[in-house]
Amino acid sequence: MQHIKIIIADDHKIFREGLAELLNKEKEILVKGDAGNKIELMELLKMHEVDVIIMDIDMGETSGIDLTANIKTERPDVKVLALSMHGDKNYIVKMLEAGANGYILKNAGKEEMLNAIRTVASGNTYFSSQVSSKLLEDLIHPRSTKIRKPEGTSLTDREIEVLKLITEEYSNSEIAERLFISIRTVDTHRRNLLDKLGVKNTAGLVKYALQHGLLEN
Repeated sequence: MQHIKIIIADDHKIFREGLAELLNKEKEILVKGDAGNKIELMELLKMHEVDVIIMDIDMGETSGIDLTANIKTERPDVKVLALSMHGDKNYIVKMLEAGANGYILKNAGKEEMLNAIRTVASGNTYFSSQVSSKLLEDLIHPRSTKIRKPEGTSLTDREIEVLKLITEEYSNSEIAERLFISIRTVDTHRRNLLDKLGVKNTAGLVKYALQHGLLEN
């Protein structure tokens, strides 16, 4: 029998061990190892042939999103199945942009997990019904508010993303979480925005965005 060779990547050891025990009971699946961070995962990839990595988004210092992008660059043959507690569309989209072959939530049952593994291992994509619903929301009810780059400034795409979230009243920590960057990086972008746009505070950034038509309906 041809086994589906698995690596489990999650920052919670007890979860990895429990999932490994569950999957190893299946004759067609062989768990080759589990990893709690980038270093452990990369070592396992060097040591074993792998078909599917079950990847959590929260992986300590390096996010599962960044790890997925790295793996897809170095080992495009390896399939990545995102398994996360995060059902927010931003997480889903970022993970798919990084190259994930599927996305299911941690509240999935055993049969759905096995179905997802088989599906991505065969080269197809798999999304749980909850994830599919999130992705379809924008197709059915697209957001009408968007941001464009103002003329006469040298704002980067990332600075524009940060500015948009500032105008929507997100805190620095919330912006960091949504954009998968550090709070220190958000602080740097905020300072750069203040300097480039010639304003003194957050209120000035919001006022500038409104006055210069950065938010369009």
